Amino acid sequence: MHLLADADLRLDAAPIDYVLLALYFVVVLGIGAMARRSVSSSLDFFLSGRSLPAWVTGLAFISANLGAVEIFGMTANGAQYGLPTMHYYWIGAIPAMVFLGLVMMPFYYGSKVRSVPEFLLRRFGRFAHLVNGVSFALAQVLIAGVNLFALATVVNLLLGWPLWLSVVVAAVIVLAYTSLGGLSAAVYNEVMQFFVIVAMLLPLTFVGLHKVGGWQGLVDKITAANPATADVQLSSWPGTNLTGITNSTLSVLGIVFGLGFVLSFGYWTTNFAEVQRALSAKSMSAARRTPLIGAYPKTFIALIIIIPGMIAAVVVPELAQFKAGHDTGVTYNNAILLLIRDLLPNGMLGIAITGLLAAFMAGMAANVSSFNTVFTYDIWQAYVRKDKPDEYYLRVGRLVTIVGCVLAIGTAFIASSFNNIMDYLQTLFGFFNAPLFATFILGMFWKRMSALAGGLGLIAGTATAVTVDMLNRAGVLHLAGQGASFVAASAAFVVDIVLSVLVSLATRPKPEEELVGLVWSLTPRDRLRHDETGENAGWIRKPGVLAIGVLAVTLVLNIVFW
Repeated sequence: MHLLADADLRLDAAPIDYVLLALYFVVVLGIGAMARRSVSSSLDFFLSGRSLPAWVTGLAFISANLGAVEIFGMTANGAQYGLPTMHYYWIGAIPAMVFLGLVMMPFYYGSKVRSVPEFLLRRFGRFAHLVNGVSFALAQVLIAGVNLFALATVVNLLLGWPLWLSVVVAAVIVLAYTSLGGLSAAVYNEVMQFFVIVAMLLPLTFVGLHKVGGWQGLVDKITAANPATADVQLSSWPGTNLTGITNSTLSVLGIVFGLGFVLSFGYWTTNFAEVQRALSAKSMSAARRTPLIGAYPKTFIALIIIIPGMIAAVVVPELAQFKAGHDTGVTYNNAILLLIRDLLPNGMLGIAITGLLAAFMAGMAANVSSFNTVFTYDIWQAYVRKDKPDEYYLRVGRLVTIVGCVLAIGTAFIASSFNNIMDYLQTLFGFFNAPLFATFILGMFWKRMSALAGGLGLIAGTATAVTVDMLNRAGVLHLAGQGASFVAASAAFVVDIVLSVLVSLATRPKPEEELVGLVWSLTPRDRLRHDETGENAGWIRKPGVLAIGVLAVTLVLNIVFW
């Protein structure tokens, strides 16, 4: 991408910055080498032997999401749309994370499945399992490419290497520690990376606010720069600039249903890259607390990601001119890099660069570790090579890790063609996550849903989302912003549900005795209760208490930034 070669975008790093970066890579690879010692079986490699404590899996859960989606995508959204971007967190994440911890983890963890597609195998059979296994593997390779592109962008700007070389080097680094220690290496690196990322974002936010004269100064500058659009950028509702829907009521409906329900629940409750972290927890209670623990930092991370994007749009000359409609050789994707370039001195610049690399490595490692698990267990073992020794599948997992990284190199160049990679990511989530959530939610709460309905619903839902996206690109629909992905996801969800109901009513369901532990009404209540003994004792560890607390915090933040 020629824009990245612009000399004006180069980060002026000093020797101290390179020292900090080198130290970080030594630690990352060291964690991978240490984690290798604990890998003696495929379960150790893919799910850390189900032995990790809740605080580790909770931080890894949220860190795995702090990839290009957050750092590039959300700062780009903040620069482009302003406060409505908060909906991706307080409407589009927290409620779904709470639902995952309270309702869905007992089924995932209690059934002892090794992946989300394997849960579909038990609930619906081989047809739905194969459809989801293939679609999920494809989605993870595409999303890994986004994180790899972002990671390569930083290497490119720091060292001036060509983009293709930056992509390859970045892929090799992630491959090194992921193939060494499997999920344990990824998880423990993600915990460390969480703190490195926060260490980057906090000073960037505070320095940026100081430069613009505090929050009121930021409001004044946004108003002066774009008087006609300032109101929609400085108010989270109705978010018409984000959805591209001019009618306020329909815009709110699109945010609440399309983003807050379909896309959000589809992502957080069925995306194995996230669920895998909870499945590696040492107990059912720890697994349920994993997304709830992760929800607390998620509520506040919004502030230190979106506000810097808003600051960048008014203090970085090139980005301010780009937003005004001029071609300045930058895009919204460059928002955080430009802000780092202009605001941070050496030393702090090294921390910021390390934080960026940590974020993109965490995101890519999450994609690759979930890809190798699903491919090995749900495709290779299930349909290609059955009943082999466990050591065989461990070797396959390591080889597939290499394959995943190689494929991500190719998909990284797809991501490079988007001015705002959040547009690309939301499109992918509409294709893959929205129909999967429809199938899950119907199958989990309606015992009558049949196996054929599960597979056909997934195919029809994905086809619907792709069709809506193509119609919008062809100009048949006229949806700007990220409204197209909201509409595509909503349509996919509705079509999946309707078709699944019709097919289920015309076909035979599985016997009830085969659905115990897979359907809510047929699962004994004691399997769904929180264990209050031993290390799980204490009111603070009750999932219900954690859920109420984070929902209350989210409500307050929604009101403050209304």
